[in-house]
Amino acid sequence: MRTRWRRLLTWVSAGLVALALSVVTLKALAPEAWGTLMHKLRGEQTEAGAAGELAPKVGPGLVALFAEKGCKYPPERLTFVALKAEKRLEVWAPGPDGQARLVQEYPVLAASGRAGPKLREGDRQVPEGVYRVVGLNPQSQFHLSIKLDYPNEFDREMARREGRDRLGGDIFIHGDAVSIGCLAMGDPAIEELFLLVSETGQARVRVIIAPSDFRRAGARPAPPPGAPEWAGTLYEQIGRELAGYRK
Repeated sequence: MRTRWRRLLTWVSAGLVALALSVVTLKALAPEAWGTLMHKLRGEQTEAGAAGELAPKVGPGLVALFAEKGCKYPPERLTFVALKAEKRLEVWAPGPDGQARLVQEYPVLAASGRAGPKLREGDRQVPEGVYRVVGLNPQSQFHLSIKLDYPNEFDREMARREGRDRLGGDIFIHGDAVSIGCLAMGDPAIEELFLLVSETGQARVRVIIAPSDFRRAGARPAPPPGAPEWAGTLYEQIGRELAGYRK
């Protein structure tokens, strides 16, 4: 009897060790697969799952909208232009000639802070600059969200020169109508934007955030009072980027 119990304990121990090694290997070699598995085990939503649910709901409208503008859907690349003063987010995609075309405009329902770049954690500022999309969150407390890569390389370099740390992070374009440093678009708009980014591919999406629309006649990309010295350089960069997106 004791021999049987010893054998059983040996088999169980070996099985547990093998299972533990498999878990460690999966987490190390395929973290995305691990994350997806854990989401499923907990009954949580994934990006692919959310996009799949949104596709029949808002996908046909996006397809029709892009066709109306003469643009391919999903597009090969996307640019979001966010204008803080105007409280507007524009969606641009390449037309058949490769030139950017304005596809859609959405009102920004909430964006805390004022004109000027984000400098530190807790300043409630929406960043200004050219950013990439680095994540889609279907579990957002604001319905859905699109994560930006603030602080980007420029933000970090300016902070290094000035000796600043704690730059903050977790800057999103999200649903609902409240904001602490993010762009709140409302739930219907974020559903379209979320699906659009998912089907285009995060790596093919850029986001330009400007304090105001420098493309307006007579507009001068002048930093607001109290802005750091390098804000002028940043605004010139933003102005050059915006020049490629004219109605």
